[in-house]
Amino acid sequence: MSDQTTTPSTTPHPTSGPAPEPLARRLLISGKVQGVWYRASAQREAVRLSLSGWVRNLSGGEVEALVAGPEEAIDAFLDWARQGPSGAEVLRIEIQADAPPAHDGFHIAEDA
Repeated sequence: MSDQTTTPSTTPHPTSGPAPEPLARRLLISGKVQGVWYRASAQREAVRLSLSGWVRNLSGGEVEALVAGPEEAIDAFLDWARQGPSGAEVLRIEIQADAPPAHDGFHIAEDA
């Protein structure tokens, strides 16, 4: 038997650095998504989840959105976006990584 004793490690735990850069995703939402309050509902959901970004109608009938924030909040927004408000019929959502917007908050942008 050895007479060695072990002492707990005194290595300091790493301190948390600056908050990670928020993730951002650009969404192209297709289906019956205009004329059903999709943008206003998306804004309400994004604000509830504390996301930044914007949402707007496109001339081809789609809705485009940029959402930025913590990954869990973006995932929750995507879950909502796949259904949308009552009256919407989401057929497809294309998702791309993007840069976070330069502003805080979430707004309805001018149609494109």
